[in-house]
Formats: sequence, C-alpha cells, structure tokens
Amino acid sequence: MSVRALFLDRDGVVVGDDGRPGARARAILPGTAAAIREARAAGYRIIVVTNQTAVARGLLTEDEVRAEHARLGAELAREGALVDAFYYCPHHPNATLPQYRVACDCRKPRPGMLRAAAAEHGLDLAASVMIGDRPSDVAAGRRAGCRTVLVESGMHLAPPIESPDDFGDARPDATAVDLAAAVRALLGGAG
Repeated sequence: MSVRALFLDRDGVVVGDDGRPGARARAILPGTAAAIREARAAGYRIIVVTNQTAVARGLLTEDEVRAEHARLGAELAREGALVDAFYYCPHHPNATLPQYRVACDCRKPRPGMLRAAAAEHGLDLAASVMIGDRPSDVAAGRRAGCRTVLVESGMHLAPPIESPDDFGDARPDATAVDLAAAVRALLGGAG
C-alpha cells in the first residue's frame, strides 16, 4: 500500500496570514486541528511546506523559523493533530542577504520540498494532495505529480502572476473555503 500525504502550505492554510513578512506566532486557523486529525485517521501523513522569504530578506533567521515550526507542531499535537514534518525554503532569487540569493528547486512553484519529503518519508506523490492558498502552491503540487486544492482562507487567492512560465499550470483540481472543507471533500463528506 502506498503512503500518501497532505502537503499543506503554512501561512493562510494552517495559520493566519496578516501579510506582514516575518510575523511570528500566528494563530492556528479554526478547524485546522480537526482537519489534520481526520486526514491522519484516513491514512494521510501531514507535511507542511512553506516559502519563507523573510529569511532571505533578513527579517527572520532559520533558527527562528525552526522554532516557530516546533511551536506550531507542539500546539497542534496538544490538540491531537500530529504533523509529520515541516519543510521550508529560505531562498529567493532577489534576496537581500547574498547567501540566500539562489534560484533553487525548493521554492514553490518548484516541487523540491515535496520531492524531498517524498524521498525522506517514502511518500507516493501521485496519491498525495497539495493544499495551498496561492497559485505557486498549486503549481508546485502539480509539478510534483500531486492532486491540488486551492483554499480561500489565505489572503493570496489572486496574486499577480509575474509570468505564466513561473507558475506553469496553476489550475487546481478543486477549491475549498478552508482546510477543513478541503479535507471533508477529500474524505467524501460534505464540503
């Protein structure tokens, strides 16, 4: 049997997104813990994949990002919602800090974080789903071979797309108002 995952974008899907780069300790969105519990009960691994441009801009350190992920993981775990892993990309091709000025494969819309998680956790990407609030999330999921869901809980539903080539095919397989509705629909419930 294949091991499948829900790949979740962080800001706007798992936690609120107020648009301030570098903001820390954002609140977990309503219904998130229950959705993660339901998905895990249905056999999905939970992997959070997030671009963290704030690192490239010098607004956060990688240690601060890892600490925030530890805090989120612990808070969700207290509600019985276990996250298997957090992956983040600190790079940006126009980074303020030269050491992060990289055109990498991990920055969404590229699929590097999803592929790394699949290799490290033995995941079947074709049986997995990427849930995000941006076209770049959808494009990363599609490029990795996952099904995709675009949620409306974030603030980035219609960001300007710099170039169609940047995002490839960013049409999601489904849309949902938030993570809870996406998981209900995925598991066959009303959504």
